Amino acid sequence: MMEWTDRHCRFFHRLLTRRALLYSEMLTTGAVLNGDRARLLRFDRDEHPLALQLGGSEPRALADCARIGADVGFDEINLNVGCPSDRVQDGRFGACLMAEPALVGDGVAAMKAAVSIPVTVKCRIAVDDQDPEAALELFAQAIERAGADALIVHARKAWLKGLSPKENREVPPLDYERVYRLKAAHPRLTVVLNGGVGSVEDARAHLARVDGVMMGRAAYQEPWRLLAVDPALFGEDARFASPNDAAAAFVPYIERELAAGPRLHAITRHLHGLFRAVPGARAFRRHLAGAATSNAGPELLLAALSLVSDRPREAVDVAA
Repeated sequence: MMEWTDRHCRFFHRLLTRRALLYSEMLTTGAVLNGDRARLLRFDRDEHPLALQLGGSEPRALADCARIGADVGFDEINLNVGCPSDRVQDGRFGACLMAEPALVGDGVAAMKAAVSIPVTVKCRIAVDDQDPEAALELFAQAIERAGADALIVHARKAWLKGLSPKENREVPPLDYERVYRLKAAHPRLTVVLNGGVGSVEDARAHLARVDGVMMGRAAYQEPWRLLAVDPALFGEDARFASPNDAAAAFVPYIERELAAGPRLHAITRHLHGLFRAVPGARAFRRHLAGAATSNAGPELLLAALSLVSDRPREAVDVAA
């Protein structure tokens, strides 16, 4: 979710659900230790609960970054061992670390020793020619011994040779049963399923077999789905009755941020998927796209919302 789940995106998603745990973009240990830390780690207090996702492999650097993340107020530190991009492989982090479970275990142990907040790991079921049965089992054993608080498993292989990052999100077949078997074999390990979860109804079905579910692309590309999270999974009323109401509640944040310098498009680009199969959805997207070429303020968003039906979305009906 690099360049997707930035702080503007997360603030808006928090308007849609009080309870879902939100994750930062993946930040490399080098960026956290040597980059513009104030900018990279900035978040709004209303984003909690919020996890900092790290990319790295050197235990001491991971421990230092975990400590920094905890000190600035993140609620969880997550190590990404699932990203298959070339840049990640060149830096010896991401999915290529599936082949080095002992090193990942060392990193987890170092982070656990450095912080008191949960430390979790996100991985694939295997990479390249690895056998998912053996590879995922060895990996889970290593991170469980190291004291990881949860293992989040994207239920696909990652093919580091031959597939692009986009293809790696879609081409390798999903194997949910492998994740279910992992949970059955490790009852004391918190196992969270990821990959291809397209709705809150799908998530609720998986929760009969695992401890948690992570939604990635569906939550970003169709954020209206998050309105169903609190009613369907936590037994609480949705914060807003419709995506229109949630977007209108986003306006004060936009006004505050624009006064600090960002252009409107940097904030509203995360709302393009807010409506689907609703009268006026296409007109909404077209109007909102104007933020990319103008210095408009929040009135552009309000004008775009006026083009869309204000009837409640099916997302809220999922809880019924």
